Amino acid sequence: MATVLARSEPSARLWRPRRVVATRSALEWDHGRAIVARVEALGIAVERLATDRLSLTQPDDPRAAYALAKQTLAIVVAPPSKRRPQPIAPSADWRIDLAEGCPAHCSYCYLAGSLKGPPITRVYANLPEIWAELPPRLGQGAVTSRSAARAHEGTTFEASCYTDPLALEHLTGSLSATITWFGAWDADVQLRFTSKFAAVDPLLTLDHRGRTRTRASINPAWFARFEGGTSPVAERLAALAGMGRAGYPLGLTIAPIIAAEGWEQAYGELIAQAAALLGNAPDLTIELITHRYTPGSKAVLDSWYPGSSLDMSGAQRSEKRTKFGSIKHVYDAATMRELRAFFEARIARDLPNARILYWT
Repeated sequence: MATVLARSEPSARLWRPRRVVATRSALEWDHGRAIVARVEALGIAVERLATDRLSLTQPDDPRAAYALAKQTLAIVVAPPSKRRPQPIAPSADWRIDLAEGCPAHCSYCYLAGSLKGPPITRVYANLPEIWAELPPRLGQGAVTSRSAARAHEGTTFEASCYTDPLALEHLTGSLSATITWFGAWDADVQLRFTSKFAAVDPLLTLDHRGRTRTRASINPAWFARFEGGTSPVAERLAALAGMGRAGYPLGLTIAPIIAAEGWEQAYGELIAQAAALLGNAPDLTIELITHRYTPGSKAVLDSWYPGSSLDMSGAQRSEKRTKFGSIKHVYDAATMRELRAFFEARIARDLPNARILYWT
């Protein structure tokens, strides 16, 4: 592992939940008790439940219920359905969930249409059971395991599908534990996570053995109004540069790409900003994900963020069927071509050593 040259400097925002509960089964696990100890060390009370049922009282008003849920952390045990890795193309071979839910307030959040019930953040106490599911998947994926272009990444496991693990790290330690576990796994594997937060200091001295790719999820500062509660993009990029100095392979997730007025200038400046800090990174990947939404997620987001100026009117949109038969609204073909041509040309110019993994 490379020597750490300097610790990160961002004054990262750290989430402080107002309500924390722990289920009976979660407290039977060493990691569950360690999370409780971390939370209480921050001066936050933890309610120890007598059962595994999260029967938490919610206000009748939807806005108040949303606000309370977003301030709630539940320490639980991941059931078998949550422990079982699922394919997660085009990002990685498999999905690995350390938690479910996120404390950020992004008015485009795709979790709004994916998770059921109030948006409580659940963190998992039974990490050993989650890790035990991974070795049987070695070499079995359909993305990097079978791709000539990405086979050198090994079997890949994505930890950011249903959460932002770095946003919770100061409370859970789950990301550090999993990075260390992957570092000790003597196999051709890679853990991947992406984040809109910048509190990377706990990760800088871990023995990761190069088996974790850390990525920053970024958007222009012009669109910061759509990403409430997150670290400023400049801090995310500075934190990512610090992870590079600690020997981690790096990545940028430019998402969601929003074709709002002035997008060319905004994203051009963003790519230039990234190039100034990461242009010499020896192993940098880029993922390009355009904004999309489903009718269900739009309805939820409209209720959560009724004053948002994010355009979900259907203008410049086409309907696309998912593999599950549902409908999502994506940019129309002409807008997609214009966006893709711009990003591919600008990245080739400003970050010529970076690899674009996919466009979607």
